[in-house]
Amino acid sequence: MLSGISPWSILLILIIVVVLFGTKKLRNVGADLGSAIKSFKKSSREDSSSSKTVSSKTSAKEENK
Repeated sequence: MLSGISPWSILLILIIVVVLFGTKKLRNVGADLGSAIKSFKKSSREDSSSSKTVSSKTSAKEENK
């Protein structure tokens, strides 16, 4: 009975992907994916810091009333 994916099948899939696309194309895809993840993390940090600033300004206005 087969259960899961064996390490040999993963290795075979990786070899086929390298043969089809080539190492240069895979390197470019990896670099693009890395920069996209970095941009997403930066954006989410900026969004959370701006929402904290907005909520603190809102609470400060409510305290002054």
